[in-house]
Amino acid sequence: MTAPVRTRGSEELIRAEEPVLAHNYHPLPVVVARAEGTWVEDVEGRRYLDMLAGYSALNFGHRHPALIEAAHRQLDRLTLTSRAFHNDRLAEFAERLAALTGMDMVLPMNTGAEAVESGVKVARKWAYDVKGVPADRATIVVAADNFHGRTTTIVSFSTDETARAGFGPFTPGFRIVPYNDLAALEAAVDETTAAVLIEPIQGEAGVIIPDDGYLAGVRELTRRKGCLFVADEIQSGLGRTGSTLAVEHESVVPDVLLLGKALGGGIVPVSAVVGRREVLGVLHPGEHGSTFGGNPLAAAVGTAVVELLETGEFQRRAVELGVVLRDGLAGLVGKGVVGFRSRGLWAGVDVDPALGTGREISERLMREGVLAKDTHGSTIRLAPPLTITAEELEGALGVLEKVLR
Repeated sequence: MTAPVRTRGSEELIRAEEPVLAHNYHPLPVVVARAEGTWVEDVEGRRYLDMLAGYSALNFGHRHPALIEAAHRQLDRLTLTSRAFHNDRLAEFAERLAALTGMDMVLPMNTGAEAVESGVKVARKWAYDVKGVPADRATIVVAADNFHGRTTTIVSFSTDETARAGFGPFTPGFRIVPYNDLAALEAAVDETTAAVLIEPIQGEAGVIIPDDGYLAGVRELTRRKGCLFVADEIQSGLGRTGSTLAVEHESVVPDVLLLGKALGGGIVPVSAVVGRREVLGVLHPGEHGSTFGGNPLAAAVGTAVVELLETGEFQRRAVELGVVLRDGLAGLVGKGVVGFRSRGLWAGVDVDPALGTGREISERLMREGVLAKDTHGSTIRLAPPLTITAEELEGALGVLEKVLR
């Protein structure tokens, strides 16, 4: 990386943000100016190993050459038409994404929250048009400790009071059950249930991995009860866990997949609802839309992302390097780490509370040149780019051992 353009320093820039930016985030005190691969630089030129990867938005690292090239090519041709017209990039993107996921149809959107909102609308429409649920009575069953976004409807079925408090009244039509509890799920599903919406792995909750058989049980239950299985793979999908989709670890095929983050290659926001034709086919013109959803630039980058995943290289890297991550964390248990959960290149690490909160541990890692982020309490999450090397990963684990010591 070339040296960043030096204007104001980190402290001055952070102070400048305070009066003009809404305080919806509490970022670590680092001001990133440039990035390449798995490394970022701040405005003073200090380098940091990125072990967060934009919450999986940067699965392919910063500025992956193939993705940057695809974006540059498209920028020279066409960036936006809106869906008022066809564009020459959208059909290929939709066809290849459908093929990659084994689905029939694609509804392109922009952000992860938009994909979830769209999935909710599709499930309800399917319930009325196909299942025959009486008007305005459709319900969707979700899991406690979920994270699907922060729009008004989505926080209506969150159990995180930080996200909910002060934002009511809330949208009705949701039932919350404990995660990883098939008996509770079965009890909540009835003739009004349009869908069961869950994360195959709960990311924000601390990378919570359900018991073997849970996802298969959800699939069997939803088929038997005549409702949809909607899997939110916005963080867990597209290579992160060692397979294209996290549900593949149990050979499960949901009715609807919600995708985002990595689908935009770390360049533009791209998300999608991908599903069976008899589900997504319930939408008709005028019932749902997005000015930027499926725009040519997003479709070009999204197609390049799909091309990278079609090779299987990144899924294999997540498996192989996931062993390095798992073994390294196992070696820290009893040395400041009290427990962890990992799958592929994704881990939730529970630190001894006596050593600090997750925020404090993240700040110490930052001072040692590693960027990570807390979830809740004394838990931090690790989700490096899938392009990380074994040496870089081992170095990050060494830094974690140092700050815990």
